[in-house]
Amino acid sequence: MIRALKSPSLLQPLNIIKKNIQIRGLASISSDLENAYDVVIIGGGVAGVTLACSLASRSSFRHSRIALVEAMDLTGVKNWEPKPNNFSNRVVSLTPGSIKFFEQIGVAKHLARDRTNGYRDMKVWDGVTGADIHLDSALLNQYGGKEIEKNTIAYIVENVNVQSAALKRIEECRANGSHIDMFQKVKVAEIKRDLPEEEKGEGLDLQDWPTVHLDNGKSLKARLLVGADGINSPVRNFAHIDSLGWDYDAHGVVATLKLDPERPNNTAWQRFLPTGPIAMLPLNEEYASMVWSTKPSIAKALKSVSSTDFCHLVNSAYRMSNVDLKYLYQQIDPKTFQSGCDIQQEFEWRESVATKSMDGQQILDYEYSLPPKVIDVQENSRASFPFRLRNSERYVDDRIALVGDAAHATHPLAGQGMNQGLLDVKSLSQVLDTGSTEGQDIGSIHLLRKYASERYIRNIMMISSCDKLHRLFGTDAAPVTWIRSLGLNAVNNLDFVKAEIMKYAMGIEYTGMEREQNDVFI
Repeated sequence: MIRALKSPSLLQPLNIIKKNIQIRGLASISSDLENAYDVVIIGGGVAGVTLACSLASRSSFRHSRIALVEAMDLTGVKNWEPKPNNFSNRVVSLTPGSIKFFEQIGVAKHLARDRTNGYRDMKVWDGVTGADIHLDSALLNQYGGKEIEKNTIAYIVENVNVQSAALKRIEECRANGSHIDMFQKVKVAEIKRDLPEEEKGEGLDLQDWPTVHLDNGKSLKARLLVGADGINSPVRNFAHIDSLGWDYDAHGVVATLKLDPERPNNTAWQRFLPTGPIAMLPLNEEYASMVWSTKPSIAKALKSVSSTDFCHLVNSAYRMSNVDLKYLYQQIDPKTFQSGCDIQQEFEWRESVATKSMDGQQILDYEYSLPPKVIDVQENSRASFPFRLRNSERYVDDRIALVGDAAHATHPLAGQGMNQGLLDVKSLSQVLDTGSTEGQDIGSIHLLRKYASERYIRNIMMISSCDKLHRLFGTDAAPVTWIRSLGLNAVNNLDFVKAEIMKYAMGIEYTGMEREQNDVFI
């Protein structure tokens, strides 16, 4: 009887195995399975909770046991209620492809839609030469983007909004009969895989399943252990998978900005400076989220100067030359962060010089070629974080899979980090769905390699592209600036090329339709 339980039956979801065991009267083995799960997900960030939703939403996982482990208390996140005109400084630019995925797995209906802001076009330009490219979603009507909602390149959403929606969807799945256990406020103490040679092949063969020991004394057995636990992933370390890459000499400064209410706010703006790009993404009609990539010393100053000086520095970053910006940086004392000059006065004087010879219409055109002026910064919204490039040498091992930042991390200049992680989640879910439907062992390396082969090259392409862009625009050397300006101007004059760039960035260049057609959601 024990031998019969070892082979084909262990490929079934654990809830079914437990029922069979109890029918056969093997209560002792049933108790051993109490802490065994088909999938254990480490990490309750966006990647972890959306993976739990995606699996629980599939009919093939209806009887599977899923565990989600998170060190933080997610109760506040699940119960999050947005406050008017008060935004988190952690936001993500979600592509229409990601939103479509959320709709499929039941997360989209739980999003706070008034905090999910779509923008229709994007303006990017070289801070040294002024060469630019304008990406307008209206082009997609001419070049094959008919399935995408009109006038939407991407949606700016707070991370907490996505997490909250996914947690609410998990509760909905549990109410409908899905078995998802949440382990909050506990950390992973150790992960082991016990496989004694003398016991190999005897008894109920869970020996090769990873065992996750939590710091509250509980232990979980995993048919498949998924690392969605960030750049310093314990799951990746347990699997002895190296993470390759380097740290950039750059930090990202984030803040929530209040803009001039006289100007429309439906465009994303990005200017490439030699010290790094600055991007402004619309949150609603009056507010925008900023990500400014710059040197660590400048980032520290930007976080510490007064709110008034900060706003004028942001406006200067979009309007002044690199020489003028260097001058303003030098005026800030690195110890007290007090300015040696009146930054507002310096900004206004340079603006008056730039527009002195213009007539009224030219001044208006000049203003509308630039983002709305920043008039205030939300209190306590300024923060910074280091930029890193990482890619794991492999994404899977036997009974192990990595998704999101646990697998890879890239420079955020293209705003694709979260979307790449969601594509990991989608791909892994589809592979596991196929394996479960066909009766395969979902922890088998042979099945998991399908996920790795699909995502590894695509992630490398995105990581490499972002790194090359960072290096290309991170210099003001004359030959390089001439070549990149020539390229920007050429692309800006080729509408079909811009349409293809947008489709790729929006997640509609590749849809995986060959498998999506077979997906069955509940």
